[in-house]
Amino acid sequence: MAAYPLAVFHFRVEWGGKNVGFSEVSGLTQEAQLIEYRDGSSNDFSTIKMPGLRKYNNITLKRGVIKGDNDFFTWLKTVSNLGTVERRDLTINLLNENHEPVMVWKAHNCWPVKVEGPGLKANGNEVAVESIEIAHEGVTLQND
Repeated sequence: MAAYPLAVFHFRVEWGGKNVGFSEVSGLTQEAQLIEYRDGSSNDFSTIKMPGLRKYNNITLKRGVIKGDNDFFTWLKTVSNLGTVERRDLTINLLNENHEPVMVWKAHNCWPVKVEGPGLKANGNEVAVESIEIAHEGVTLQND
């Protein structure tokens, strides 16, 4: 049987023990920062390159606006100047045709850094979409 790549449109997001419907997830990026070093007594006139700290991009989630659902703004209000915030773990599941998780990204200690309301247009006919940008302290990937 042939193996086909997975479609990007069938996914589920869980946060705070609850499933939340989103239309888009982006920013599942991580990298190892580069450290360049050269010892002053080295005979080579070039640097050596070593892996440095891991860096994780913020995750952006988008969904349609639903009347009375203010979860994004309520969560953003928990951020204070005293360094306290309500942190949540976020799980993003890419699902197969049987609705089973095939790839699972787990973002740890997430908190909101930005909430953006929909762009409004007098002549538009698309769904109103809001977005939330989330900072986190690392992503793990399970790919079975």
